[in-house]
Amino acid sequence: MRYQISGKQIDIGDALQTHVKDSLGAAVGKYAQRPTDATVVFSKSGAEFVCEATVHLSTGLTASAKGHAHEIYAAFDSTCEKMDKQLRRYKRRLKDHHRDRPHPVETEQAPMYVLARSGHEEEEHEPEDLQPIIVAEMEMRIPSLSVGEAVMQMELAGAPVLVFRNEKHSGVNVVYRREDGNVGWIDPRME
Repeated sequence: MRYQISGKQIDIGDALQTHVKDSLGAAVGKYAQRPTDATVVFSKSGAEFVCEATVHLSTGLTASAKGHAHEIYAAFDSTCEKMDKQLRRYKRRLKDHHRDRPHPVETEQAPMYVLARSGHEEEEHEPEDLQPIIVAEMEMRIPSLSVGEAVMQMELAGAPVLVFRNEKHSGVNVVYRREDGNVGWIDPRME
């Protein structure tokens, strides 16, 4: 597994990097046979250290965790425990579905745009042009997943929404976290 360990305005020593590689490698190795890479970023927020970790699995799924504590090692250990818990749940769900994915998840590239938010002071005036202002353009990967895998991926990533291609009919679908805590699923397939 490839590791990218960095600090935002914090010097990361060799001892911490070795601790991260050993601990995270052991936690991920218990549940994922083929992790590809891990990114760990340390930062400081007030008096606390913050650790954010993201692990990409060969199946195409991504797990992320965030922890904070007054000591940098404790912040990482908290993050590592959360990652361990997420991967344990992921492994249990895979066993519950009685389905092993022999091949990595297929992805498709799609353009993604960030649009400028309209200001509240502009509401008094009717805009001349209804086209939004594009702030940024980037590429996004859209995975081909089952609905259950999409929900699992959304929860592992801690994301509020996930766009995916439904592997049953190849249509674009969306799963999202509702305000009541449940998960919504949008399937605009034409019958």
